Amino acid sequence: MPNVAGIVYIRLTAPDLDVQETFLSHFGLEKVLRTDTKLYMRGTDSNPYIHITELGEASVPGWAYLAASAEDLVGFAELDCASEVQEIDAPGGGNRVLLDEDVNGFTIEVVHGIEQVEPMPVRRNMVNWGEEPLRRTNEATRLAHGPATVKRMAHAVLATTDVEATLAWYRGNLGLTCSDDVHDQETGELMASFNRLDKGEDYVDHHVLFAMKGEVSGLNHVAFEVADIDDVMTGHEYLKSVDEYEHVWGVGRHSLGDQVFDYWFDPYKRVHEHNTDNAMFNNQGPGNKVTNSQDDLGGQWGPPPPDFFLGYGMP
Repeated sequence: MPNVAGIVYIRLTAPDLDVQETFLSHFGLEKVLRTDTKLYMRGTDSNPYIHITELGEASVPGWAYLAASAEDLVGFAELDCASEVQEIDAPGGGNRVLLDEDVNGFTIEVVHGIEQVEPMPVRRNMVNWGEEPLRRTNEATRLAHGPATVKRMAHAVLATTDVEATLAWYRGNLGLTCSDDVHDQETGELMASFNRLDKGEDYVDHHVLFAMKGEVSGLNHVAFEVADIDDVMTGHEYLKSVDEYEHVWGVGRHSLGDQVFDYWFDPYKRVHEHNTDNAMFNNQGPGNKVTNSQDDLGGQWGPPPPDFFLGYGMP
């Protein structure tokens, strides 16, 4: 079956592109292209854009994965739920196939051949560790004040009224594989699942998709990797100082996935996450069965999630 090798961008709609652009700039993305109806934003890695906002009523149409090869993209076009291969009218060109729709109403795009761009320079702060106290010498730490440095899109998380059907669709059509299935500790019911790319012996993030049970189906959050832990904290302080956006959860470290995280609402209640220090796995790491206890779904440190967040979904 065809396979995906990465996650590329999120596609949202918003009634005011000025408002959305301002938030995304404060969040740490850079504008690539703005038309009357579309806004493209990038991170510091080589994808020409990782966030698309189209003019319209606020909604979440879907997101895009990278086909492992041009041949895989043709293979995706042969799926029952797929469009023909289409040219992409966006920076970097390339081709895509639309998988319309997943079981939750999202249109999933699979892309290939988007021309990559030169990565943007990122200043990293060298940290002295307990066992390596001389990694930074004769140099003071002086962190810049301003937005976080977003590198790339890291994963999408959705709430769904049917976890098992959702997993069957994403695993069956995209080749994702289980990192952790989360079961109710009392009934044994499957409540949620973390899923990663299957790239054989190559290491990948603990999850590129997380699906959890919710009363409605919708986007729970979209996550973006930033440069490092200092960047999570400076980005957090910057968004607080702007005093225009609602903080959701953080700063903390997840138990499943390990990331240091911080969550914020955009102006239309779509949750955007900064994270860093992802756990990495390959095909030697088996899928696990865990429970929905606080130890498994809470954090290793930091505040607990707000009551509304587990199961929250924005269509």
